[in-house]
Amino acid sequence: MAIAAHWEARIGRVLGVLCRWLAYAGGFVLVAAALVTVVSVIGRYFVFAGLAPVRGDFELVEAGCAIAIFSFLPWCQLNRGHVTVDVLVDRMPARAKAVLGLVGDITITVLSGLILWRLYLGFGEKFPYGSDTFRSVLGMGSKPYYPETTYELELPVWIPYGLATIGAALFFVVSLYTVWRALNWVLAGGEVAI
Repeated sequence: MAIAAHWEARIGRVLGVLCRWLAYAGGFVLVAAALVTVVSVIGRYFVFAGLAPVRGDFELVEAGCAIAIFSFLPWCQLNRGHVTVDVLVDRMPARAKAVLGLVGDITITVLSGLILWRLYLGFGEKFPYGSDTFRSVLGMGSKPYYPETTYELELPVWIPYGLATIGAALFFVVSLYTVWRALNWVLAGGEVAI
């Protein structure tokens, strides 16, 4: 007996599409960061020929990697792509594997909620807009005295924080969904292929 199996399947398909497209976007950002690095290294090598490294390359790569990581986490969680130790688990009965999967999903859900909470608070500290009432309702705290930017390019720091928070929010939602899915697998007596 599964808990709302029809809705679980429908929600799983919707989350699958969202996670896939967010992972594609994260892949695009990661490729762009890699290209910035390549162009910068080539520019450093050919300084004698009049080329130069990309200004602020480390800032762009740092922000891009943070955005990409949080873009990949929901897809990884949805497909159970996190690192596991299968030496003992492979020899267990199907229901025991499902129970351990449920415990793992619950643990990741708690951790993803903690990550989302802390990242959102960090975003609230960096985001310089909105009235005090608006910020209070959203739990963002008071406005910063000045908008924080990166050192060299002076890019607003709240932008990568905001984009990473979107990925963290989807990661938390997917983690909640995987607990529901794992609970249904326990009730069914074993894991179903994803």
